[in-house]
Amino acid sequence: MIAHRIYARALFQAAQDKGRLELVHSQVQQLRDAVESVDELRALLSNPEIESSTKADVLARIAKGADDEVVNFLRLIAEKGRAGELPQIVDELDALVAAEQRILDVELTTATELSETEFGRILGRIESASGRKVQATRKVDPDLIGGIVLQAGSMRLDASVRGRLERLRHDLTRSAT
Repeated sequence: MIAHRIYARALFQAAQDKGRLELVHSQVQQLRDAVESVDELRALLSNPEIESSTKADVLARIAKGADDEVVNFLRLIAEKGRAGELPQIVDELDALVAAEQRILDVELTTATELSETEFGRILGRIESASGRKVQATRKVDPDLIGGIVLQAGSMRLDASVRGRLERLRHDLTRSAT
């Protein structure tokens, strides 16, 4: 949503201008996690019948001791009736920070669980090949049989045994006709 992007961009710019992007980003991520994990808080912030000032007070109490940029941001989104959209706005901020820091977000799927050493080695190879810092999530899909599938944005690299077998089957059926 465009509004989420606008609020995220405003917070990003304000925090970056003051040299506190990393701190502000970390603090709003923690707030997002709190909103997403506490059903009552999420319900309160999303309820259109609750006054914006009440939502602003609740957010201010939760963010007590946080950076001024965070507190001002929370007050602003509450006043504008967007307090319930905090998780989506922070998701947009995550994307802005990742782009700024040239972080490559990837999903690594393997047939079996990787050890930390194997996972680290694969991430190291991706980082050196891409020239970017990598942030990865892991999934296990036993149907892959072996190998890996790497998804980075719209790019997909399938180096799984299942993928190789499917390509071989496709090539064999094409050459048989």
